[in-house]
Amino acid sequence: MHKIFFSLLFAASSAAAQVPAAQRQSLDEAWWTGPMLANSASTLPRGHFLIEPYFYDVRGEATFDRDVKRHKTGRSHSYGSLTYMTYGVTDTFSLSLIPTFGYNEPAQGLSSSGIGMGDLSVHAQYRLSQFRPGHWLPTISLALQQTLPTGQYDRLGERASDGFGSGANSTLLGIYSQTYFWMPNGRILRMRLNLTKTFSDRVHLTDASVYGTDDGFRGTAQPGASFVANAAWEYSVTRQWVLALDAVYRHTHNTRVRGFDARGAATVFDSGPSRSFALAPAVEYNINANVGVLLGVRAIVAGRNTSGHVTPAIAVNIVR
Repeated sequence: MHKIFFSLLFAASSAAAQVPAAQRQSLDEAWWTGPMLANSASTLPRGHFLIEPYFYDVRGEATFDRDVKRHKTGRSHSYGSLTYMTYGVTDTFSLSLIPTFGYNEPAQGLSSSGIGMGDLSVHAQYRLSQFRPGHWLPTISLALQQTLPTGQYDRLGERASDGFGSGANSTLLGIYSQTYFWMPNGRILRMRLNLTKTFSDRVHLTDASVYGTDDGFRGTAQPGASFVANAAWEYSVTRQWVLALDAVYRHTHNTRVRGFDARGAATVFDSGPSRSFALAPAVEYNINANVGVLLGVRAIVAGRNTSGHVTPAIAVNIVR
């Protein structure tokens, strides 16, 4: 998919290569929905709001059975939705509420008993600077996000697929940046670079859980901290059509589970640290300056101690 993206980008640039430099595209002439993964460094004007629901399907190609030490084949599906609901408190400060929902169809075992609520996040963003044409300084914002453990994560019984949450209070600290480049053909290439670090508190576990524990278990899990670097590019092919690409590196530290199983035996196991690199090409279609649709797919293309999956997604961006 990413090869197709670069082919389209090259074709679009070549087709417009004869456009005089004096006719370069203005910022007002470019409409954007945003790439699939990287948050905007901009904040909403005071009193304005944004609603952006995402619908996706995390398709896993294989799972690992920890008990028998072998790989199981088969495709799993984790259907989900995530919605950004953002309000501009001031011109430089925005608040967001981000609810999530899901339904799981594992390759082995029972599917979810129904659509379940995942964890709920509250996101605050403060803008430090604003990009201006002709100046080098990009738009830069600081982000603080608190995720609340509203999704079910333990006491899952026979339906591990009913686990939609982490059980942890998690805090994300981030710095977002966004800038614009004018290509030789006069079209705009918008770039984002976001760096985030997430920390989670200890989770108390009872019975079967999303951490791989079984019925009768009593103990805790300590999720490992994670670091994410997300670079994204959007090329304005026309006012309405945009090509986008995210490149995401993620490193997550070890998660440790400890406690006692149903027989009273001490249990300790570690997930080990993991790394992954993902690409997420997408196409944006902007109906007008306030409404846009995004269609894309995220794919894990490399990693260590991480499962491979592909996630097609669609999103609708509405700003008022």
